[in-house]
Amino acid sequence: MNVQLPYFTRKQRAGIIALILLIVLLQLILFFVKNTDNGKEMANYEIDEEVQLQIDRQKQALLKSYETQPFNPNFITDAKGFKLGMTTEEIDKLVAFRASGKYVNSAAEFQKVTGVSTEWLNKNAPYFKFPDWTQTQNRPSSQNQTNVSVTKIDLNKATVQQLIAIKGIGEYYANAVISERERLNGFVSTDQINFIKGLRPEAVNVLKQNTFVNKQAIQKVNVNNASKEELAEIPYISPYIARQIVLLRSKSDQPLKIEDLEKINNFPLDKLQIIRLYLNF
Repeated sequence: MNVQLPYFTRKQRAGIIALILLIVLLQLILFFVKNTDNGKEMANYEIDEEVQLQIDRQKQALLKSYETQPFNPNFITDAKGFKLGMTTEEIDKLVAFRASGKYVNSAAEFQKVTGVSTEWLNKNAPYFKFPDWTQTQNRPSSQNQTNVSVTKIDLNKATVQQLIAIKGIGEYYANAVISERERLNGFVSTDQINFIKGLRPEAVNVLKQNTFVNKQAIQKVNVNNASKEELAEIPYISPYIARQIVLLRSKSDQPLKIEDLEKINNFPLDKLQIIRLYLNF
């Protein structure tokens, strides 16, 4: 079978050749453009790498300066302690001391509690930052120093503005105190500040130093004849604890004493001395 090939005129052949040349030219242009872009990318990569090195240097400088910023040694974490060169034993002593609800208020006291060396203390103590009121408290008295009496505020009459005026007590803490006072129908002891949710230990200490509670007439409840509903209305006594008091009372041949409440499972022992202010035995 004979296949007849297409016939192209001279003009058509010239057009085909021109098309082929155009395609080759476009391929060459794309090749050079691609290589140029790659070169730019490499150049940008080199620039980015140099910029990153500068950023890393600045970051290290910032971290170094941050480490030397003043800090409250009461809140040294494990990571911070190790970074400062403290031993595990020294850190554990600080944690145990803080767990008891106490604070160190001077470099000397910090060394006494943790047992750090004098060399360590001389190196790091300049960066210790304690609350201002602790420094005022620890400052030695002078004969030429004028005694300034601090006027304390009645915690049951204090306004939000009066509490905010206390240094270290902001609006949030002031409102938390007022809310707790309303919930308890008044405070019977400044120790109740310890149990206000949301207050940092520093704020608790400042409030207790600048406030007082007048001994007010409390409608006490007789623990030996009160109903469980009456007992449950006492601050810090839950309905469960109230039922347990009534149950313990029913099993006892003698009237209950304050010490007997310690036998109740899950009794809030940390609030026992406050609860007893609401009770008669």
